[in-house]
Amino acid sequence: MAELIIKDLVAGYGNVSVLHEVSLEVADGSIVALLGTNGNGKSTLMRCVAGLIKPTAGSITFKDEGAEIDLISDSPKQIVDHGIAMVPEGRRLFPLLTVEQNLMLGAYRKAARERIDESIEFCFELFPRLAERREQKAGSMSGGEQQMLAVARAMMSVPKLLLIDEPSVGLAPILVAQMIEKIGELSESRNVTILMAEQNFNQAIKIADRGYIIVHGEIAFASKDAQDLADNDMVKSYYLGA
Repeated sequence: MAELIIKDLVAGYGNVSVLHEVSLEVADGSIVALLGTNGNGKSTLMRCVAGLIKPTAGSITFKDEGAEIDLISDSPKQIVDHGIAMVPEGRRLFPLLTVEQNLMLGAYRKAARERIDESIEFCFELFPRLAERREQKAGSMSGGEQQMLAVARAMMSVPKLLLIDEPSVGLAPILVAQMIEKIGELSESRNVTILMAEQNFNQAIKIADRGYIIVHGEIAFASKDAQDLADNDMVKSYYLGA
């Protein structure tokens, strides 16, 4: 069981407040989309869950096998050790290291080191292009290949909860569709709970079980399911051009 519960989260940078009492839940085994345009707080929320930003108020709770873990009090390393991995916006790879070396760095926590061979095999099955490029330096690959590597590197940690920040940024439309499809496969094939921040509604809705719309650091709409999200007037106005 891997469940994320965020309540009344307030966070920002210095004196600038970005998130204003944000609350959301990601149920075990589900894919939840956090939708919003640039500058509305999606990445800030992701960074709070990963421990990279300390909120000024609210709570972030990770439920795992009956235990309730307060993530706000933990360091980023401890959060990774709990089985939470993040695919950051912009990929953040090590450009001078090879594909395989980048993947190995993803298997940092103890539970992951014990399953390196299995994880490498899974990543190469998920993204066959990475197997072909395993000795190539990450910085010399295309944007789509780098995004594959970023997702695969996170999966090397054998996560229970996967945070994916803007996987479609900088990718051609056909590559966006392929990437979203692969992310959708992870929930079923590896039983991973996923919170995905994304601007591309049309692609996100293909795999999301439910979603939230964040506007100016506040949750403007929380859907019951994917259809409820698609039927929302705000979605039709901002994302579907209705």
